[in-house]
This record gives sequence, C-alpha cells and structure tokens, in this order.
Amino acid sequence: MYREKCRIAYVGARTTKARNARGNGLNVYHLHDDLNWNHLQLLEMENPTFLAFDRSQQFLYTVHGDSDRVSAFAIDPSTGRLSFLNQQSTRGRNPVHLSFDPSNEFLVVANHVTSSLAVLRRMENGSLGPVESIASIEGEIGPHRIEQPLPKPHQVEFDPSGRWIVVPDKGIDQILVYRLDHASASLIEAASCRTREGAGPRHITFHPQGTLAYAINELDSTVTAYRFDAATGRIEPFQILSSLPDTFTGNSRGAEIAVSANGRFVYASNRGSDTIAGFAIASSGHLTLVGSWSTAGRTPRFFTLLPEGDVLLAANEDTDEVVGFEIDPGSGALAPVARVLKVDSPVCILMKDLIQI
Repeated sequence: MYREKCRIAYVGARTTKARNARGNGLNVYHLHDDLNWNHLQLLEMENPTFLAFDRSQQFLYTVHGDSDRVSAFAIDPSTGRLSFLNQQSTRGRNPVHLSFDPSNEFLVVANHVTSSLAVLRRMENGSLGPVESIASIEGEIGPHRIEQPLPKPHQVEFDPSGRWIVVPDKGIDQILVYRLDHASASLIEAASCRTREGAGPRHITFHPQGTLAYAINELDSTVTAYRFDAATGRIEPFQILSSLPDTFTGNSRGAEIAVSANGRFVYASNRGSDTIAGFAIASSGHLTLVGSWSTAGRTPRFFTLLPEGDVLLAANEDTDEVVGFEIDPGSGALAPVARVLKVDSPVCILMKDLIQI
C-alpha cells in the first residue's frame, strides 16, 4: 500500500457574450508535478468567475458574475470531481468574491454593482441557506467618471486571525474592515482607510505574519503597503509603488495580488501591460521592485501560486490560456515554463491536493 499526492485544479471562466467571453463553464483538471494538465470534468454554467473552498475543503463554491447567484458543490474525496448541491441568490448584482469565516458556518459575498455584502449560512451537508443579512456600503465616489459611479466592493478577505473581513472598494477609494457578528449573522463596520483618489483598490493580500497587507489598485496600477492591527482591525498605508514597468506608456489596470508563502515576495498582475510585477519585502514591510515579466498573453486577470512556492500560474483571459512560471527562490524572479493549458476565458484557478491510496 502507498499514498500518492494528486493535485486537482478547478478553473473558472467567463462564458457570456456580454463579456466577449468564450468559456464553457467550470473545468476540473488533474495538475501534474511537471505542469501537464489532464481534463477530468466540465460543468456547464454561466460565468463561474470566482471560486472558493469552505474551510474543510470538502466543498467548492462559485459566484456567477453579472448575475445574482452563488452555487455550492460537493467534492468527491477520491477523484476531486464536483457534484452540484444547490444555488442561492446573493440579493445583489455581479457577485465578484466570496470567503468563509473561520467557524465555517458563514459565507460572505461581495456584490460589486449593488454596493453590498451578503452573508449566507453554510449547512452541514455543504449546501447554502438563503441570505441572512445584507450590509450596504455608502461613501463619496471617486473621480473616475466611468469606473466609479457608486461604491463597488471587489473582495471580502479575512485577515490571518480570522477576526476581520477586509473589503477593498473600487468605487469610493477605500479599504473597509468589518467584523462578523455570529449571533445576528450580520457584518459590522469596524475601521476604514482612504486610498489615493482615483486609485480604485481591487484586491488585498496579507503577509503570513498578519500585521502587513498589500493591495493592488486597479485604476492607477499601483501597489499600496499597509500596516494592519489584528487587535482593532485598523489599517494604515505606508508605501505606494507603481505595478507597471517604467517603460510602459499605455493604459493598464491592476488585477490580482499575492504574497509568497515564505513571506519574501509580493506579485501583482497588470491587464494592458500584460505583466506580473514582483517585489521583495524588507524586514520593515517596505517593497522593492524585483522585476516585471510578460505573461506571454493578454489580460492576466488572475494568477495563483502553487503551495510549494516554486510556480506561479497566470490566467490570460483574452488569449485563452494558463501560463506557468518558475519562481527563483532567491531573487523571486519569474521564468516561463513551456507547458500551457489552453482553456477559454479563464478568470480563476483553485487547487486542492488529494491523497490517493
């Protein structure tokens, strides 16, 4: 008898003509150590645009972009294949991000274009109950006359302590911080921080030690470094850098951001320059640019790092591919890997390791 690790990758895509998309739904793959992909399953559905596991990783959930829905799936523990459980309304439009609280009892969803956060209860069998509370977001909108017509929450990210939900809002140029009251299943605003006007904060990621956070600002293509107080939820900026190569003179939008598992590097993607920027993290938390690398495709809306920390996978939405990069452990520099997954309009990748006997 022996045990062998089997890594399963779930790839969400945009599917609708309104988004000029070519995707066919949610695809499941076996991702080998050499970055070869074997297709296991296709679940046809509309715009499975961001994915999340529950805290046990026995279930997978997806929001359906441009709609008002979130779906729940059970994961077969031996194969990684998905079985549909149920679907619920988020009571808002264009849900864009979702996260489970540490108790694994509640799912929090950001409704991007109806300026709200929804809380749904997770049932014991993994299915979702209806929305139990809605937190509406208000505030003075930013100066961008097209992209900032109203508050637009883009992410609901729990800090490492699990006490706080940090919400970058692209429409009002703020980072908002909430706590979840379990008794009422409601969100209570605890702190907030204004960004540079017109920055359009999109996503935020935490350093493993929990007192540092880094946000990608979509509209001005910058990365902001923050100090975070896990006792109070207070968040304060202390550095801003461009995420673009200094030779790039065109239009671009920031998209995704992540800290390496060892806490040494930050990576950020840019749609327009179609690059990944890498930054080294000093002991003070300050960033220094390491380099900028082409994603060998167009519109890297999303990327993820493998748990081992040696590979970055970039999803090029408009050239229909996922491209792999090896990460130099010393410098943080990226080097492209020859193997590429061809998949239409990819926008999210989620991975899970199975143990096969």
